[in-house]
Amino acid sequence: MSTPPKGLPGTPGGYVVFGPQANCTLDVCPIEWSVYKYRPSIAANSVFIALFAIAISVHIILGIRWRQWNFMGLMIFGCLVEIGGYAGRLVLYNNPFSFGGFMDQIVLITIGPVFYTAGIYITLSKTINFLAPDISRIKPELFYWIFIPLDIVCLILQAAGGALSTISSGSSQNGVDIAMAGLALQVAGLFFFSLLFVDYVTRYVRKKKSAPLGQRMRIFFGFLGAAILLIFTRCIYRCYELSKGYVHSDLITDQGLFIGLEGVLIVVAAFCLCVGHPGFIFGRGETKDSSIPTDDETANFESKP
Repeated sequence: MSTPPKGLPGTPGGYVVFGPQANCTLDVCPIEWSVYKYRPSIAANSVFIALFAIAISVHIILGIRWRQWNFMGLMIFGCLVEIGGYAGRLVLYNNPFSFGGFMDQIVLITIGPVFYTAGIYITLSKTINFLAPDISRIKPELFYWIFIPLDIVCLILQAAGGALSTISSGSSQNGVDIAMAGLALQVAGLFFFSLLFVDYVTRYVRKKKSAPLGQRMRIFFGFLGAAILLIFTRCIYRCYELSKGYVHSDLITDQGLFIGLEGVLIVVAAFCLCVGHPGFIFGRGETKDSSIPTDDETANFESKP
């Protein structure tokens, strides 16, 4: 069977390998003609679906236990979007030429982490108010007004890029460029947010020596920071992956790279946010935990005979 002309969706024999009109199947077209040039692993994608389902269960338990409804909702929705995306990859195992399966997973898996970052932004804003809002370089409320709208713009751009690619059967570079813009904006937002995150923790430790971070708070910040780093690394990888588009790219044909730098990083981030959960710090409210002494409490304790 001859190789289809590069850059064209049509193949000898009248078969279409990519787009809404794709009619290729493995019975008549070789796997090398598909976009990914491989059949997505049933084992890997099933494991990811199972792990995200477990993460949903954990977040439901923690959310109800600590009544952190906003955080719980964002985590659940993010995991559900990821599950939908990996279900699309299972569709591609059965038919690597399924355009519906391709666009389902490319859009959903791409936008899934946006919901996690939204939860992180809200959590840090609450944490700053909880610890010491006076030493933050920006008002805690601005984390809502800057980064949440930024997340929404990223979500819209990434979804619109995927939709435009669907309409154009993947031939429009505009769709890829729009999705890339969304991912690049997400990377920039996470980078700026990370600087503020590190800066605040550093300033708190230096200026609030009489109210040091307890073990619980250190664990909380550690896992929250780990989730940010994992998502940031994943976004850089996805920008790199999309830099040559969807069709005839040698960057999206490496399944091992996708599993390691997309699936593994994000599922680990989802579980990091189980430990870096606001409920472990705030409990059912946002009043200061008695295990974390304030300056006044420390002074009173030291003045006692």
